[in-house]
Amino acid sequence: MDELPGALGTSASLSLRMGQTIFSFAALLFMCLDVEFYSYTAFCFLVTVMGLVIPWSLTLAVVDAYSVLVKCPLRQPGIMLVIIIGDWVLSLLSLASACSTAGVTDLLLNINGSHCPARFCSRYQLSAAMAFLSWFLSLASSLFNLWLLPSL
Repeated sequence: MDELPGALGTSASLSLRMGQTIFSFAALLFMCLDVEFYSYTAFCFLVTVMGLVIPWSLTLAVVDAYSVLVKCPLRQPGIMLVIIIGDWVLSLLSLASACSTAGVTDLLLNINGSHCPARFCSRYQLSAAMAFLSWFLSLASSLFNLWLLPSL
């Protein structure tokens, strides 16, 4: 079986998972630097989703690192299916939270008489941007694994 770059157990997958973890952590950090993020449901949603994405991506990064070091990828259909479903669910949740955060931030900036100080809104925008980057890497990872699934 040919090695598909980005599929579970490859160094490309390890870099995708580390990227997801870093961008998710950055989104969470930028959002939590302000103590007022809990005032809006969209911001709480982003914090919750990123709090789920970080351990998921970090755990799969550890699995990828083990597979790369041992040179024995863990590719069993049942395990791959669980990983693909988890990736898809978290990918959709990441996209939803990033979009809702970006929308609420845009609304707060464009209402007559800004309801958001520039310092806080820039943090919210950075958090949404990091969440979009995390979503993109999560989507790429899930597509690579989905592509691999029929060949197992």
